Amino acid sequence: MKRIYMDNNATTAVRPEVLEAMLPYFREHFGNPSSVHWAGRAVSPAVEKAREQVAKLINCSAAEIVFISCGSEGDNHAIKGTAESLKDKGNHIITTTVEHPAVLHTCKALEKQGFEVTYLPVDKDGMLDLDALEKAITDKTILISIMWANNETGNIFPVEQIGAIAKKHKVRFHTDAVQAVGKIPVDVQAAGVDLLVLSGHKIGAPKGVGALYIRRGTKLTPLIHGGHQERNRRAGTHNVPSIVGLGVACELAGAEQAEHYARIKALRDRLEKGIFDQVPEVKLNGHPELRLPNTLNVSFAYIEGESLLLNFDMKGIAASSGSACTSGSLEPSHVMGAMCVDVVLAHSSTRFSLGADNTQEDVDYVLEVLPPIVQRLREMSPLYNRGGKPLTCDECQIVRRV
Repeated sequence: MKRIYMDNNATTAVRPEVLEAMLPYFREHFGNPSSVHWAGRAVSPAVEKAREQVAKLINCSAAEIVFISCGSEGDNHAIKGTAESLKDKGNHIITTTVEHPAVLHTCKALEKQGFEVTYLPVDKDGMLDLDALEKAITDKTILISIMWANNETGNIFPVEQIGAIAKKHKVRFHTDAVQAVGKIPVDVQAAGVDLLVLSGHKIGAPKGVGALYIRRGTKLTPLIHGGHQERNRRAGTHNVPSIVGLGVACELAGAEQAEHYARIKALRDRLEKGIFDQVPEVKLNGHPELRLPNTLNVSFAYIEGESLLLNFDMKGIAASSGSACTSGSLEPSHVMGAMCVDVVLAHSSTRFSLGADNTQEDVDYVLEVLPPIVQRLREMSPLYNRGGKPLTCDECQIVRRV
């Protein structure tokens, strides 16, 4: 049976070049870079080289990069660290209703501590109203936290404009760029970003490593206390093999980005066109143009997303329904809800996120097996009659909303 992986927004395979670079640091070069003896001195340069590789990808200095364990840690550090360090100046944070749970849940936790949070809505395409953002700023606003690209829809937010608004009002700007880095150009200087988070396992590095960019001069209370690592900004023994892997992955992403963008976008567009040509009553979730080149999120009327994914799995196809971080929940995606997608359609939302290993043959195989699966599931649905036609509006109010 074919095995086709189209869930790269959830995680990616470790690239062979990355694994090869990591292997020596498990045994031959096993030292702790904080140690002053020969074993520590042997690995410390590798950590600093990786720091430079990460910095180059997002256009900052190596001294502004802090190695972390994952995107969720980075978001927590950026938001909680800002709240603690700037609490004497204000208690207001602005974010959006479509952020990753690592941001939303952190903001909810801060609300319990007395902070005020404004959750900006999005339109039906999942995009922001920048006028609403600017109007939400008060003299108590200390942080704007808005993602660079959405993990479910792939929508790319206007970070440079957001950065300009933040600078104008002298408000700190944090962005979760986990889905953007490595897929599209990310320049922290051009965007006016003060804090940025990226994650290794989204770009061909291993799980358990990431980076937090902290603009020089930005006061940020540490999230993890303990040792003196990372210039006293993040305690904990360095995960040297994974840090080395992250550096190599960032270097490869920078070198291949333009070619990768064009190839992946062509495959994504072929998949999208094939679905809309062959399957009736499909809805695109997200902006038709302003989204990541690898991401396609669609809803299939009258069926349930988990059933579709199970049928995909039996054909060797890996995709996802909503976010991997919330797939254990029976509730529809909060992103679909924020976009006012009908609850029935929201439950059928399916995300295809392509990666470096996908081919045209993969896309064509999905297009071969998808239509009969959808038709079979629809024939089993109470919202779809046996003749293959939807029930009338008088027969089912839900269909009217679809």
